[in-house]
Amino acid sequence: MTRSRARDRDVCGVTAAIAVIDGKWKTVLLWQLESGPRRPGELRRRLSGLTEKVLTQALREMEHDGLVHREVYDGLPLRTEYSLTPFGQDLADALAPLSDWGHQRLDALAGDRPAT
Repeated sequence: MTRSRARDRDVCGVTAAIAVIDGKWKTVLLWQLESGPRRPGELRRRLSGLTEKVLTQALREMEHDGLVHREVYDGLPLRTEYSLTPFGQDLADALAPLSDWGHQRLDALAGDRPAT
């Protein structure tokens, strides 16, 4: 899915929402930031397999889409923190029922029974 769909007014709203969270790491980053501001190094440590380059790219895209706020604190060493914007929190809240559905599905698969 292309990033341009995140701003295309002629697509389904779900398509526009998915375009904003498309990718391997954005939903996990959204989930991590729900509990409060995080520094990039902390996010990398919490998410094994996430490289600094990919983290930076994902956070920049999320900032561009209005989901996260980047705060740079003066001082030595410079300190940067990312947090959810109100718009990002709205998205996290909207995704909560989908997350619940996903957990129910995983539970059903683990028990080899159909999801209800």
